[in-house]
Amino acid sequence: MLIPPLVSPSPHPSIAALILAGGKSSRMGTDKAIVNYQGKPMLLSVYQVAAACSEQVYVLTPWAEGYQNILPPNCQYLVESQPGKGPVNGLFEGLEQIFADWILLLACDLPLLDVEILQNWINKLPQIPTSTLALVPQRSQTWEPMCGFYRKEVKRELDTFLKAGKRSFQELLSNIEVEALNVDEKTALMLFNCNYPGDLENKNINPQRNH
Repeated sequence: MLIPPLVSPSPHPSIAALILAGGKSSRMGTDKAIVNYQGKPMLLSVYQVAAACSEQVYVLTPWAEGYQNILPPNCQYLVESQPGKGPVNGLFEGLEQIFADWILLLACDLPLLDVEILQNWINKLPQIPTSTLALVPQRSQTWEPMCGFYRKEVKRELDTFLKAGKRSFQELLSNIEVEALNVDEKTALMLFNCNYPGDLENKNINPQRNH
């Protein structure tokens, strides 16, 4: 007899958003978080969408003072103690300081985030089996980890992974139980991220898109 998988004990699991900011941005040539896209700093765009999806929004950065003039005064900052160690380490640092059932991890360079898509994903969380540690978009066998959901229990896996000297999100997600989110055309547009100055003029991006 098949035994149905256990699901989250709460019909309304708590969700916190964690935005990673303050990376090297070597390909952009300047801090991507403060670069304007459609007249608005990218970090502010990401923050506003995150705030529409969760009452708890945190920005993990080694230099919070650099963003205080572009983010709301009530923004909650977490100090990144090991900058340069990569986003897997950033998620681990966030999990050490945030108390929520799930973390919505977001990069600061996603100016086209869509509240409706994210909310549809959030609505899936109560049905996710407890053995599943992440809910992440995937396309062409490649994970999109910087716009995904991570259960608090993934912290143990992250600790072991990092202590082994590993940093790759792709490797991590290939070795834990993850539910893949389908990436259709609309979602692919939402996952557009700015890495180079030329990306800001990408003609495939609809300037009228709401974000």
